[in-house]
Amino acid sequence: MAKDPVCGMEVNERQAAGQRQHAGQTYYFCSQGCLTAFEKEPGKYAAPHGGHGHHGH
Repeated sequence: MAKDPVCGMEVNERQAAGQRQHAGQTYYFCSQGCLTAFEKEPGKYAAPHGGHGHHGH
């Protein structure tokens, strides 16, 4: 199972509405709407390397 980066829903990779590559990682989506939102702003939804959260640099 993968997590939709837009809505956080658990998605079965084989039943995903779509998938996209970004920064060397594959993201799976529960719906076309989430896929479209990701395509518009992938940097907003893509997880930073090393896990979740923001580092103060």
